[in-house]
Amino acid sequence: MDQLPSFVIGVLELLSFVFIFAVGIGILWAAVLYVHDKTQTESTLRRNYPVIARFRYLFEHLGEFFRQYFFALDREEMPFNRAERSWVYRAAKNVDSTVAFGSSRDLRPAGTVYFVNCPFPTLDQDATETPAVKVGPYARIPYETDSIFNISGMSYGAISIPAVRALSMGAKKAGIWMNTGEGGLSPYHLEGGADIVFQIGTGKFGVRKPEGGFDPEKLKAVAAHEQVKMFELKLSQGAKPGKGGILPGAKVTEEIATIRGLEVGKDAISPNRHPEVNSVEDLLDMVDFVRETTGKPVGMKFVIGAYGFLENMCVAINKRGIESAPDFITIDSADGGTGAAPMSLIDNMGMPIRESLPLAIDILVAHGLRDRIKVCASGKMINPSEVAWAYCAGADFVNSARGFMFALGCIQALQCNKNTCPTGITTHNPKLQYGLDPKSKSERIASYAKNMKKEVGIIAHSCGVAEPRLLKRFHARVVMANGRSMSMDELYPTPELIKAAE
Repeated sequence: MDQLPSFVIGVLELLSFVFIFAVGIGILWAAVLYVHDKTQTESTLRRNYPVIARFRYLFEHLGEFFRQYFFALDREEMPFNRAERSWVYRAAKNVDSTVAFGSSRDLRPAGTVYFVNCPFPTLDQDATETPAVKVGPYARIPYETDSIFNISGMSYGAISIPAVRALSMGAKKAGIWMNTGEGGLSPYHLEGGADIVFQIGTGKFGVRKPEGGFDPEKLKAVAAHEQVKMFELKLSQGAKPGKGGILPGAKVTEEIATIRGLEVGKDAISPNRHPEVNSVEDLLDMVDFVRETTGKPVGMKFVIGAYGFLENMCVAINKRGIESAPDFITIDSADGGTGAAPMSLIDNMGMPIRESLPLAIDILVAHGLRDRIKVCASGKMINPSEVAWAYCAGADFVNSARGFMFALGCIQALQCNKNTCPTGITTHNPKLQYGLDPKSKSERIASYAKNMKKEVGIIAHSCGVAEPRLLKRFHARVVMANGRSMSMDELYPTPELIKAAE
């Protein structure tokens, strides 16, 4: 030590002091925790095993991440497995999405869907672009679009400013629409120039009077934006049917409160339904009111639950006249996503899209309203196979929220409801938002949408049709409990097929 320079000796002495001080503080802190744990009565484990028992909670939290990266197999994780996420990441980055050796997908479990290839697939030169679909023929300003895969409702508030900006710019580049979610129209939705579907939730944020209910002038102000192409009345959401939207107070900033008409820092809880809608007749009156006030197509989003609802609505529409029908319906799945929902609902309530979408299509066909009412499918469809299935079932459009979240960089950290999202998507913490660059992420949004369209087209061509909307139920088969598969048109025969058989 005598041969070392004096400044080195000084540094070593300082480090020794810091180390001893840190150890002392650690011992003191452990002693405080020991006394606290031994005397508290809330936790049996901490009372019996003070300090040490606290590591259980740490390991329980870290387990979410270790399972994802080290222990879970490619196809077994929930809500989305590694294989599903990886395809989105590759599509968003516009890199090679081919795989080698063989599929890791097990085709044996009941409910598995696969498509039947045609002996004479569609040649590239015979493939066609998806034609434009007209929505709202009875609205003063109908909407036409050729998009097949769009951005589902994600509110500004539930997601961050840079996330909204990236989605808006990416949607414009891809030629698709984005849904505002129930949180109102923000400047960031409009920045990119994308087509907008304005969602009206049960809280009517952005178009409400202070005491509740619609403010017609605010409705007209939203409709005055050329980018706002359609309005969607949200009746229920896949992850929480029967429960209104939930935005924790930690996310209700001054700007969000202004846009929504709320108090800063207070939880934004929407009613579990529109208070003024007590019947199908009331609902159709609301559709008429919004369409007449805005001049633009109006639809509704809901989860299929009670079978009679859609049937009763179709009967009422035919009594009134088809012009009274909603211009589109969005069928959400019971396995849809959200930023915050009671586990009792997210696990148990509503009908999955695999059953509800064919059912809804068949009801519309049976009542002669299939051409009048366009159908959007939503809920856990982030890969080409799910999207192609929806078109086989009869959808006109497919919407996704979590797929585009993955394209933004979401790692399924399951922190959406805590304002601590590590990728900056569902947080208003500027430090966490820093890593999300809207310009670069908008490219990923656009690439994801374009590659989705491309690969759904590949499936369609393999089935022998020129574009995805020409897919039919007989192009897909579903594995049954006995291990054999059944064609979707046998499993879900449309009323037209039933009449033909009779």
